[in-house]
Amino acid sequence: MTDSAVRPIRVLLVEDQALVRAGLRMVIDSQPDLMVVGEAADGASGVDQAQAVRPDLVVMDVQMPALNGIEATGRILALPAPPRVVVLTTFDLDEYAVAAIRAGASGFLLKASPPEEMLAALRAVYSGDAVLAPSTTRRLLDQLAPAFDPNAMRLVATLTTREREVLVAMARGWRNAEIAERLYVAEGTVKTHVGQILAKLGARDRVRAVVLAYEAGVVRPGEPGGPRWRSRPDGSAPPSP
Repeated sequence: MTDSAVRPIRVLLVEDQALVRAGLRMVIDSQPDLMVVGEAADGASGVDQAQAVRPDLVVMDVQMPALNGIEATGRILALPAPPRVVVLTTFDLDEYAVAAIRAGASGFLLKASPPEEMLAALRAVYSGDAVLAPSTTRRLLDQLAPAFDPNAMRLVATLTTREREVLVAMARGWRNAEIAERLYVAEGTVKTHVGQILAKLGARDRVRAVVLAYEAGVVRPGEPGGPRWRSRPDGSAPPSP
């Protein structure tokens, strides 16, 4: 299949401000690999549109009439084969964005983000990778899990030592290529580990896995970047400091 025959990523816009929707559509439709397939001006219509047009991604505002973005996100993610949801927020520490991630959103975008950053974020969320890279996302995740969750701890306990190490690296916002370089393994091996981590944790994407890592206490809010230790080149783990 040639590049021109590859189906573009289908995007649904759910935003009550017509000018914001128009701007998002213009930027997204300018890309050959992205296509806006529907629009909605409130959360209730957004849920209906998600069922009707079956998008790959939903760009979701949070403060809307009829049904807010948090409730709409939960309803959309309860659909069969649901799309990934990216939340639109005005402020980088918006409590609504935290609630939306808890509801199952795969990431968030600032409305003031440069177009190229927004496009990169949409592609990253669609691929399930690197949604934790922006510093603002990291700060949001730092708000998510002030207390340990026994269920999260039980799930994380099923991971191998290497899988746990990769999960910590994911929580630091590292892309697969960065994890591979820093942990001295092939990128394909990292992808395999990520898939196994998501399966064991019952997480639909990296954000959900990282939220569980925070809730299990594997990563704590405010810790400096980088795992506490990394593997030796032979794959063995050095003693914890």
